[in-house]
Amino acid sequence: MHTVFAVVLPIFALILLGYICRKTNRLGERAASELNRMVAWLCLPALLFKVTATSTWAEIWQPGFVISVTASCLLIFFATLIWRLTRRHTLVVASLDGLSASYANTGYIGIPLCLLVFGQDGLEPALIASLIVVCLLFSLSVVCIEVGLQDEKNIGRATLAVTKALAKNPLVVSPIAGGCWAATGLGLAEPVMHLLDMLATATTPCALISLGLFLAQKQQGNTHGAWPLVVIKLIGQPLLTWYLAFEVFHLPLVWAQAAVLLSALPTGTGPFMLAEHYDREAGVVSRAILLSTVLSIASLTLILFWMGH
Repeated sequence: MHTVFAVVLPIFALILLGYICRKTNRLGERAASELNRMVAWLCLPALLFKVTATSTWAEIWQPGFVISVTASCLLIFFATLIWRLTRRHTLVVASLDGLSASYANTGYIGIPLCLLVFGQDGLEPALIASLIVVCLLFSLSVVCIEVGLQDEKNIGRATLAVTKALAKNPLVVSPIAGGCWAATGLGLAEPVMHLLDMLATATTPCALISLGLFLAQKQQGNTHGAWPLVVIKLIGQPLLTWYLAFEVFHLPLVWAQAAVLLSALPTGTGPFMLAEHYDREAGVVSRAILLSTVLSIASLTLILFWMGH
């Protein structure tokens, strides 16, 4: 448990700092949304561009692992989205809930945890999983949200409106731009890499402090419905990944265990950032992040015990 607690504790500390700053009025009422706006327009696009621009096929092409992680993410996302739609939620809300149930905190928890558990061999699966979650899953949810925001009934005009909205969205444009840059075979100049690194490094701390600021404010609207998302994230997704990694693709032990461990991580800040970015109610999302992070101390410890670590 000490291994997991050592990695998770800084997350609570950053959320608590944001909470205290708001309660003591060191940061104002608009601080949460403004800080999140900085993340959505500067920090996260820099991270997405850097990750895709510096990745190579040799590094990320691990077919069994990629399919196991991608399939579990997408199946959980769409299953939760459809379930929420049947409960009369809008497509925007259902998309945010689907992301909350499938978006693992691979960056801030997954990478250091895999390094602690597997050593240097754990870095590659953690980076691949981060690429899948942050770029593919995140971008897919943005597309669903943009579709849900359209009032246009004509299919042609609605498609054009969604395409225009996506073309202006930095969270979609940045990974595509990074992939195009990687395809040219050109490297990134050292000053550019330093700039991207500084912005990318600020993504998680700013998002977590923004979450703490939000939690300190009086919650308005619906805050119920987080528990099912937490159960799906911490139990449903790792069970599905375990079946795919061990029973379907028979991955090498380290890769299979890393896939399960990464899928069992708590919900990251991505859903909260999108809720704030699109000015949606973030009560359920923020509670799902907080609850899953707290409970993951126990669930991840059980998984590490099962793996013999």
